[in-house]
Amino acid sequence: MIVNIKLPNNISYDITIDTLKELTFDRKVVVVTNPTVSGFHLEYFKNKIKSNNLSIVTIPDGEEYKNMETVDMILEHCFENRLNRKSLLVAFGGGVIGDMTGFCASIYQRGIDFIQVPTTLLSQVDASVGGKTGVNNKFGKNLIGAFHQPRAVYIDPYFLSTLPKREFGAGIAEIVKMAVTFNKEFFEWIESHDLYDEENIKVAIKKSVETKAWVVSQDEKENGIRAALNYGHTFGHVVENETKYSKYLHGEAVGIGMIMANEVSKKIGLMSSEDALRVKNVLEKYNIPTSYKINDVEDFYEHFFLDKKSLDDKIKFILPVGIGDCKITDEVSKTDVIDVLKGF
Repeated sequence: MIVNIKLPNNISYDITIDTLKELTFDRKVVVVTNPTVSGFHLEYFKNKIKSNNLSIVTIPDGEEYKNMETVDMILEHCFENRLNRKSLLVAFGGGVIGDMTGFCASIYQRGIDFIQVPTTLLSQVDASVGGKTGVNNKFGKNLIGAFHQPRAVYIDPYFLSTLPKREFGAGIAEIVKMAVTFNKEFFEWIESHDLYDEENIKVAIKKSVETKAWVVSQDEKENGIRAALNYGHTFGHVVENETKYSKYLHGEAVGIGMIMANEVSKKIGLMSSEDALRVKNVLEKYNIPTSYKINDVEDFYEHFFLDKKSLDDKIKFILPVGIGDCKITDEVSKTDVIDVLKGF
């Protein structure tokens, strides 16, 4: 199936959810991947992509390598292979690969095309769609980056066959995120279906991509409703930063962040304990962590000010209103947030 995403300035591209067909290009192509993905799937992918000048750059695997040093590695490969403004980058991997490849495409010779071929559930349902690119630094996650839309996204469920269980759960967290914030019926469907089932997960991917495309088409640069897709991320990014991106997968940290956000929602009367428990139960069904030990509550709170959504001395929180709706607010008191954090 194909989901089309339409953006301002006549920008439009297709998100194809199906077995990957042959991709043919009459320009220089660089595929960016990592050893894990290439070990499982590179031969399969090389049989699907045709170019008269194709090269591959393999970067280290892991969130801890999502930095400017790795960006330099990708760019050096591009320069050594004399890519020009008509050349193409291909992100072949998970969210880290997609974010860095897109960022390199946005800055190489002031911008070239790239496409996304996501291989993890998290990147298929969320990270590959919408044009957010970036890298981390010591101050936080994705604080360096650009909005740079792909020319196309190709989601092949085949790649999920080798996905470790933890990676699968990390993707489920992002699926749950979209259902809680935008679609009560979808959340109820998730509650009653086994997402380990091959056909069910295809349905969940489709529903998630449709939701993401709908949101991004209304708010490409995250000036309004798109910020709701950061439910769980404001807290989760601090968790990732505190643990140096090595203890939790991104989706796992987001799962913890959703639990924290739900507690704030309960505190200020936006969410019932029953609905918060329903979200927790779904996350735990897929072994997504829902607890975290905060060592220094004040320090944790101060990290919020490094979040891209915060402005001056106000912190923007994305809080669920029951299930199927959410509120974007910078009016939550520090006292209420601190009280919640003390519970962790």
